[in-house]
Amino acid sequence: MNGLLAGIPVLILIVGVLVTKRMTESLILSSVTAVIMCDGTNAITAYVEKMYTVLSSSSFQLLILVSLGFGGMIALLEKSGSMLGFGKTMERISSSRPKTLALTWLLGGIIFVDDYLNALAVSASMRPIADRQKIPREHLAYTINCMGACVCVLTPVSSWSAFAIGCLAEQGLDADIYFHAIVYMFYPICAILICLLAALGLFPMLGSLKQAYHRVNSGGNPVAEGWSISKENASSETRPSNPFHFLLPMAALVAGMMIFDNNIIIGILLALVCMFVLYVPRKLMETKEFLDSFFGGAAGMTPMLINIFMAFVMEQAVEEMGFTTTVIEFSTASVPAWLLPGVAFLSVGLITFFAASFWALIVISFPIFLPMAVQMGMNPALVTAAVMSGVALGSQACLYSDAVFMVAAGTEVPNEVQFKTVLPYVAVGAATAEILFLIAGFLLQ
Repeated sequence: MNGLLAGIPVLILIVGVLVTKRMTESLILSSVTAVIMCDGTNAITAYVEKMYTVLSSSSFQLLILVSLGFGGMIALLEKSGSMLGFGKTMERISSSRPKTLALTWLLGGIIFVDDYLNALAVSASMRPIADRQKIPREHLAYTINCMGACVCVLTPVSSWSAFAIGCLAEQGLDADIYFHAIVYMFYPICAILICLLAALGLFPMLGSLKQAYHRVNSGGNPVAEGWSISKENASSETRPSNPFHFLLPMAALVAGMMIFDNNIIIGILLALVCMFVLYVPRKLMETKEFLDSFFGGAAGMTPMLINIFMAFVMEQAVEEMGFTTTVIEFSTASVPAWLLPGVAFLSVGLITFFAASFWALIVISFPIFLPMAVQMGMNPALVTAAVMSGVALGSQACLYSDAVFMVAAGTEVPNEVQFKTVLPYVAVGAATAEILFLIAGFLLQ
């Protein structure tokens, strides 16, 4: 029960953000609360120690490098006119709202290598087009958010699947288990289909998204009043350049990742080299202007990184209090075999929603649920699919997940707005997936 109390700081964060619409202040309060609950009178020293621990973690270091790199790249694409040129070309295809959203959905499926790349690259390319089509930014953010982790877990050559396959190997299972699990990953499949139907207008607008369309159709802006929107780096004097000035750096980024074992940092470096070669010799930008734009864009990512940093501190304290193990032990007590996939999906989804721990949860969950599956005679591919579905659910829905922060950086839609927008669609997808896991568990036991 003490482990379940570790969810209190997360509830404070969710309520605080939804009520005050202030992410930073809510994160400060919730992280301090989590550390006090975890360490008591030693909270001040413990908070500093957790800050150092977060700074030394490879996950946060990767986030820093990716965020700064993408922030600089987006600024360069805007300043050089490359994004504007690509947008002009895409406008010939995106002649209506459904076509624009369907293209956004398609690009999200094409850029499957990594969810960070997916969020920022698709945001950069489609945001201006969506604005011109009077599509609420909320719908753009929902589409990009959905096509991040959900696509990555379904693709056997993404960074997510590569990590999961490595974790399966530690349990004595080969990669074929993951390949067979893909057809059972009901949540990401449902989420992606719902997203496409919503883009085409074949799924009803729900909740906040319905209100957003009412705002735009009544003459309002795609960007809601009161959002903190950064100034565009491209001025009104920027002229559109060749769309290949956008496409070639993106191709270099993806190629670099795929060649160098899904290393997104190498991909970013290759993309920056490609941009320099394309922009400076062709007089699109001077060297000084190139560097100033890059560093200006990178600096714009600092507020987001500070928020993620404090979220990581809170997450660490929550984990030290045993939230994850308590929820798993509570949910798996005396579970019959046919219920195991459904229980695994819900418990992992709940943990990722509250704890914002994704790859780490794969490491924790596989050694618990897979041996149970083998012992009960349950198909391990189905249980693997349930765990990965739960992780994808949490990544999409968690208010302070790194994926949601990345989508916020790309679309400029605040986290709490994304949360309220996706919640009805996540609920429909999760309920459908749970029913399918229960049916599959009964049939495959």
